[in-house]
Amino acid sequence: MLKTKLGIFTTVFITLAIIITLLYEFDILNISADFMVGVRWATALVLIINAFSKRNLTTWIISCMILGIFVGIDFPNVAIALQPLSKGFIKLVKTIVAPIIFATLVYGIAGHSDLKQVGRMAWKSMLYFFCATSCAIFIGLGVINLTKAGVGVDIESMPHEELPVTKGIDPVLESLPEHVHGVYKFTHFIYELFPENIVRSMFENQVLQVVVFSVLFGIGLAMVEEKKRKPLVDFTESLSETMFKFTNIIMYFAPIGVGAAMAYTVGHLGVDILKNLFMLLGSLYLALLLFLLLVFVPVMIFLKIPVKKFIEAVKEPVSIAFATTSSDAALPKAMSAMEKFGVPRKIVSFVIPTGYSFNLDGTSLYLSLASIFVAQAAGMHLDIGQQIGIAFTLMITSKGVAAVPRASLIVLIATAEQFGLPVFIIAAILGIDELMDMARTSVNVIGNCLATVVVAKWEGEFDEEAPYRLTDEVLDEI
Repeated sequence: MLKTKLGIFTTVFITLAIIITLLYEFDILNISADFMVGVRWATALVLIINAFSKRNLTTWIISCMILGIFVGIDFPNVAIALQPLSKGFIKLVKTIVAPIIFATLVYGIAGHSDLKQVGRMAWKSMLYFFCATSCAIFIGLGVINLTKAGVGVDIESMPHEELPVTKGIDPVLESLPEHVHGVYKFTHFIYELFPENIVRSMFENQVLQVVVFSVLFGIGLAMVEEKKRKPLVDFTESLSETMFKFTNIIMYFAPIGVGAAMAYTVGHLGVDILKNLFMLLGSLYLALLLFLLLVFVPVMIFLKIPVKKFIEAVKEPVSIAFATTSSDAALPKAMSAMEKFGVPRKIVSFVIPTGYSFNLDGTSLYLSLASIFVAQAAGMHLDIGQQIGIAFTLMITSKGVAAVPRASLIVLIATAEQFGLPVFIIAAILGIDELMDMARTSVNVIGNCLATVVVAKWEGEFDEEAPYRLTDEVLDEI
């Protein structure tokens, strides 16, 4: 009872603090800066007391995320110095990604020897991925045309940063006639799926190459006679169980890593940047919210997925993705959460890693929105045909985007160059890319978690009772 009352008090207190902060930042409420510092750290004290009383990882992650914002505002130099802690957390998590994908996929395929199901999961996943990302791209186009966030933007007042280095023009592509460029890009994408050296692929965190190797390895192992197959199957089962326990250990560091990431973001960007680019940032968050409400919620209602229980299951991996701007950092927890939610491990281990290359809904939406924003800011008029051309280009180029911060910028730059959009404007919006990356990465994670449930339902293997067995004690372990 005491915990419930404290939770209600914490929610009300934080809500009031947010309202006061917003009124102060937009010069609606005339109060002193010292008073605002007092509001922030009174809120921090309430958060810490609440976290100690609840003693669960999700509460600590969310609390540390907010504390990180306060440190970034009041002690920016300290906040910037905390960046190694966030990078260290991401490095720790990345040690899990390749082994957990390999172990769970190989065991899921060879342990059950159902090769037909692997094929079914593949085409069902791809069909769902295509539909979801297509919806995301067109919602992005719709919102940016509605808000016209780029029209009238003073580009000179926007922060400028150096653009990420692209790979340059492929000499083979340059030598080919323009009408076969699309064919070459598609075949080159297929080429990039195949690992040349699996150890190198794991080192470079090439998730899709690890998936391809693991699937082929699992199929090969399934074809081996039982006597020789069993030792490797048992090994991969033990390895997958060990990696999930390893994940639980690393996640105790998550609140520190997440808090440090938020502190660094706010500390080196500052909050004033939001005022300059509020329309762009607001358009993206609005589009992502519409995508969640118009696509994800109807899918969950149609498939009778308990929305509230799903939110409870994904809130921790989404919190990690939001703060670190890395889908990879949330992958192990997302897999663990969906397995506890009722999706079989063999489906989770196939769909989520594959989705990290083919089902980046938030990134796809951002790319379509940002492309038209660049054109609007440059005063270029794109008719509906040109915008649809950009959309179809992004449907292809957004596949295989690395699940790491700022990888989508490479795709955005390439798209801008292809359609004659001024690249220098991308450099201007780069200053708030991390703030946009937080939202789109979170939607990527939600989309891939939902995809596992969709495929499991489609396969008739979803445990309908599992979501209702997710008590608070079980959720604490996710």
